[in-house]
Amino acid sequence: MISTYTGHYFAPNDWISMARKRSLQTDPLIFGASLGFVIVFVAATLAFGDRARALYADVSGFLMDHLAWMYIGGISAVLIFLIVIFVSRFGNMRLGDDEDEPEYSYPVWFAMLFAAGMGATLMFWGAAEPLHHAYNPPRGDMDSMSREAIVQAFEYTYYHFGIHMWVIFTLPGLAIGYFVYKRKMPARMSSMFAPLLGRRVYATPGKLLDALGIIGTIFGLGVSVGLGVLQISAGLNILWNVPLVTPVQLAIILFITVAASISVATGLDRGVKILSNINIVATIFLMFFVIVTGPTLALIGQVTESFGIYANSLPELMFWVDSYNDNPGWHATWTAFYWAWTICWSPFIGMFFARISRGRTVREFIGGTILLPATFDLIWFSIFGRAAMEMESEKPGVLTQPVVEDGDTPRALFSLLSEYPLYAFTGAVALFVIVMYFVTSMDSAALVMDMFASGEENKSPVYYRVGWVVAVGLVTAALLFINDSGIAALQEVVIIIAFPFFITYFVMMWSLVKAMNDDSAAARRYRSRQWEKTDTAEKLEEGENKPAPGYDSEGNPVDRPEFEYDAEEGTWRLEESLILGEDVQVSSDGVPKAGSKVNWVEQEDPK
Repeated sequence: MISTYTGHYFAPNDWISMARKRSLQTDPLIFGASLGFVIVFVAATLAFGDRARALYADVSGFLMDHLAWMYIGGISAVLIFLIVIFVSRFGNMRLGDDEDEPEYSYPVWFAMLFAAGMGATLMFWGAAEPLHHAYNPPRGDMDSMSREAIVQAFEYTYYHFGIHMWVIFTLPGLAIGYFVYKRKMPARMSSMFAPLLGRRVYATPGKLLDALGIIGTIFGLGVSVGLGVLQISAGLNILWNVPLVTPVQLAIILFITVAASISVATGLDRGVKILSNINIVATIFLMFFVIVTGPTLALIGQVTESFGIYANSLPELMFWVDSYNDNPGWHATWTAFYWAWTICWSPFIGMFFARISRGRTVREFIGGTILLPATFDLIWFSIFGRAAMEMESEKPGVLTQPVVEDGDTPRALFSLLSEYPLYAFTGAVALFVIVMYFVTSMDSAALVMDMFASGEENKSPVYYRVGWVVAVGLVTAALLFINDSGIAALQEVVIIIAFPFFITYFVMMWSLVKAMNDDSAAARRYRSRQWEKTDTAEKLEEGENKPAPGYDSEGNPVDRPEFEYDAEEGTWRLEESLILGEDVQVSSDGVPKAGSKVNWVEQEDPK
């Protein structure tokens, strides 16, 4: 079927192309499906109210009650998979071409990883989670706030915010980075499913996966921003007696949205990079302030012990699912929910990790995105968690009363800082850091969602990325304030949306191994220094002085020539020049270079 326009004929695809040039700059299906889902969800939640909430609660409750074991065991399986990739030959491969180099230094890279990943979450839970677990022990078999309960509280806190949480980000980041920068596929979530979907990755199945990635990002980030708004509001109340009312909280969302819009408009190297560096410096300042002004020796001791506590408890906790029902429902409330929440916005974090990690090896990526942030998390929770415990022991109820018994978790950090000197200053710094962490999260999320929708970085105008920031702000505001139980509804929906994402993790692992195996070079035989019979002191000295393969007589490494196999011609090609002996230099086209001291001989017999 063709359409007529002023005497010329256009195929339907031509009309789509013209429309995209004139109006929509992203894929219509991806954009429409993701935006349509958000609109329908918000409208249904507001229209049906309690009935909608009951449905969300039933579905999410079923998933948490019956499939918590799957989340816990599955994420541990992903950790084992990444360890295998780390130590294998695939670890030497790069996220990009073999000659690519990283764009950012290690300190800047880490700051951006941390700011986009879990910076705001740590500010929220740093003092709160150890208090919750010590007051209500996870296994329920010890006295509240006892020494045993406190140790167990740290075990579970380290488990929740240690290696496992960053593993959830690392796998999709590695898969996306490999297919986007190594295989040069579109910057979309669907690209990592190419080995499974084939050509359909560019059709409807692939586009629906991209839409799902955007939806998960919006709702996962919405939960974080909603909780962050409550924390900022609590801080303003403690610092300057700002009332805990809806207009104030709406103003907070508006400020964060505007700041994130300005940041996303300035670009990655200005907005996110600069704010991330500022955030990490301010975060470290808060940490050192608590160490210096608090129980210094106890905090340093907790940091030292944290690695032993974590290493000792991790092998059991990573597979513990409470099969004997020692504390029914605890896993669904804490561990399983954490994993579901993190999985939900892992495509966005993964894509952002991949974007700032181009040029790094697979081994660098896995080690950097797991070990560095996890180490910082252990130190952070050791300091703020132990400081909260020490404060609670000196003044019983000063923290557990508002944070645990009254359920006002957002007050935890500010209630702790209020017991230290210079609270007017440190509280203000904490507020600034929390706000900026959400700004960087929304900024990087907008960048990623735009990439998912368009398939390229910076393809669409800046106002598209600003629009994604505004969308997150509007969803958060609508669900948090129009519906009294909006946050709870959002949390339940996050659990539901996370389930299909979780299933895709196993597809990611298969796709990644298949692609790496297909792309990797044949394994080279390991070469070592060759020895002859050594039965005298002279022969021993001679053998030890002989350079190892790849080194000259002075011990300097020697670059070995790289050959590339031409499958079509069935021949090996030398990409660079090769020096034979000391006199002959032959170029890749088989012609001796000027200055060679040997005659070139054409061999009729290839042998």
